[in-house]
Order: sequence, then C-alpha cells, then structure tokens
Amino acid sequence: MAVTQQLARVPAEYLAACRRSAEESPDGDHRWDPPAEDCLDLDWAPLMLERACELTRLDAGLLDALKRATDGDDDIDLRFLNTGLHAIAFFGNSEPTALGPDAVARVSALLGEIDMRAILRSVVDSGAGSELGQGFIGDPTEYLLHHFDALLEFYEGAARRGLLVVLWWD
Repeated sequence: MAVTQQLARVPAEYLAACRRSAEESPDGDHRWDPPAEDCLDLDWAPLMLERACELTRLDAGLLDALKRATDGDDDIDLRFLNTGLHAIAFFGNSEPTALGPDAVARVSALLGEIDMRAILRSVVDSGAGSELGQGFIGDPTEYLLHHFDALLEFYEGAARRGLLVVLWWD
C-alpha cells in the first residue's frame, strides 16, 4: 500500500468534537470521518509540485504557500488523531497537521497566483522532468496539473466556507 498525501476540510467545531470524543472514549476513538466531498487524496504529487516550483525558481512567497498547503502548520495539536487503533496516519508516519481558517484563506489566495501550467511547461521543455523525483516516466504535466488544480479548488472551497484543513500522509 502506497503512502499518499491526504487532506480534509472541516469546521473547527467538528475538530473539537473529535477531540472530545477521543478524550472521553476508553480506546481514544476520535470518530474522525469527514464527508468524502471534503477530502482530497493528492497521491504523491505534493513533493513533485514543490520540486517543479523550485526548479523554475518560483517566487519564495508563492513556494512557501504551496509548501504550507501540503505541509500544514504545527499550531494546532492533532496528536489525538494519530494514537492507538484509531490513528489516521498509519505506519508511523508524521503527525497530522492543520491550517486554521485564516491561514487557509491566505494560502488559497497565493495558490491562485501560481501558474502551474507555465511552470510545468518550463520544466518539461528544459528536460528537467526527471528531476521531479518519484521515478516518474514520461511527461508529468497532466498528472501534476490535475493534482494542483484539485488542491487549488479544495483550498478555495475551504476558504469560502471558513474551514480548517487537516493534512496527513497515509
């Protein structure tokens, strides 16, 4: 089973209810189960997107926004989501992270400024596609554009609704 980047957009109240459930449950069951339409599987794309942006020397502020969109922040304690039988990040992966609604709005706006199509065209045209990693064979443009567009749409929806984004690798 491959390890892939997972995201969920949730209201602060939902996260608080999960925390209470974990505290009150004898086995730490947090009852984490966000709706499917508020979840996103980015597969292995995050590291490849980041590398493409580094190769084309994307503006540091925009690159930081992309990294935050896929790394989250450590400001919100989510250890309760990754303990015992009910862990959401299996196989000893790093702890889940999150972005609060204000950070989600900032990241969403900055992601919208990234011209990923031009970045990927530059990487492919320069012959640097093999430097993206993950053993990708062929032109990665369609794969990466699909995942970047999904990430952008996901964050725009979260920002519009004032939601948090929780991230983990599973």
